[in-house]
Amino acid sequence: MTTQEYQEALDWLFVQMPNYQINGEKAYKPGLENITKLSAFFGNPQDSLKMIHIGGTNGKGSTSNMLASILQEQGYKVGLYNSPHLIDFTERIKVNGNNADKNFVFEFIQKLRNGLPKEIHPSFFEFTTIMAFEYFKQQNVDYAIIEVGLGGRLDSTNIISPIATAITNVALDHMNILGNTVAKIAKEKAGIIKTGIPIVCGDDSSEVSEIIRERAFDVSAPYINASALSTDYKSDLQGIYQQKNIKTVIALVAVLRSLNIEISEQSLIQGLLNIQKNTRFIGRWYQFSENPLTICDTGHNQAGLEFVFKQLESYSQKKHIILGFVNDKKIDEVIPLLPKNEKFYFVKPNISRGRNPHEYEDLLKKENLNYLIFNTVQEGYLTALKNSNSEDLIFIGGSNFVIGDFLEKNLESKK
Repeated sequence: MTTQEYQEALDWLFVQMPNYQINGEKAYKPGLENITKLSAFFGNPQDSLKMIHIGGTNGKGSTSNMLASILQEQGYKVGLYNSPHLIDFTERIKVNGNNADKNFVFEFIQKLRNGLPKEIHPSFFEFTTIMAFEYFKQQNVDYAIIEVGLGGRLDSTNIISPIATAITNVALDHMNILGNTVAKIAKEKAGIIKTGIPIVCGDDSSEVSEIIRERAFDVSAPYINASALSTDYKSDLQGIYQQKNIKTVIALVAVLRSLNIEISEQSLIQGLLNIQKNTRFIGRWYQFSENPLTICDTGHNQAGLEFVFKQLESYSQKKHIILGFVNDKKIDEVIPLLPKNEKFYFVKPNISRGRNPHEYEDLLKKENLNYLIFNTVQEGYLTALKNSNSEDLIFIGGSNFVIGDFLEKNLESKK
């Protein structure tokens, strides 16, 4: 397999299969019938794996990487399935922090190209999910941590039979698909709760926790309220919101210990302190450079961005804030959250769903923001860099695709 052959195979996959990250709602295929047929075609690789299932609106990526790091510190071989990727497709499927082997990805795509049964028409996420399960099976992982893609009840990952489950929190996001209230979205998220399988709830709102608790009661699943925990554990993930995720992870560790899975206190401590090293997780309050201080964060909905802007307030430096959004975000609810005295650089993410900032410029004017508009993330970043001195702060966020585009253009030059 040459580099060109691999890239052509990936390009084929992205073109042939509806991809939510690129195509949005029309790529979403709710229901488990299709993924069930697909998994059967590949021999149901998920049935041979010990899995932990993690859902939620925000924090599920951080939580899953935290748990993976802890288990790795204990010496286990850990599979980790996250989405979306920031730079390279293989970031979605990792074993002990190493991206999936490209030869495996290439060969798996060939199986798809060479003919699935006519009645199976998988989405991009459905196919990627089965690819992850098969890779973890071939790699003979001890545990696989599976992040829900979207929602829960009808998500492709919900065909698994996990040993433990967690829901980090519930907030308004993907309302065109999951429902227009927190209660409706919580019910969708709670769909991953399985009969008799412990469920950890990290959300501290009474409305959400009650919905999750009721679902747990209905299926006789032990319910653990992580938000009630107090903890002073530290992490190398610096966002202030990570304290909530740490509580969820602590509760998950307790559940795994109750299942006679050995996890020492030292592994717990070191795992939380070495997440970026162990799993190569970036994108959440990721410090790209020091002079000027440049920080990336993939928080992209109202709840996530509220945490982001709250944390930015704790920095005294002059700030240059680069933001871009996709079409389905409630921008009219996000723009009023923005700090009024900073310099903004609004950019268009480099995907078909990327929203042109000129479309919401009236909102920027209404809030009397100091802003510039750019057609690309890189143009916005280079202008912010030019306008900054070494003591300023540059923040980049609003969308996974903004971060991915920025890192793809600039990460290599940093090395």
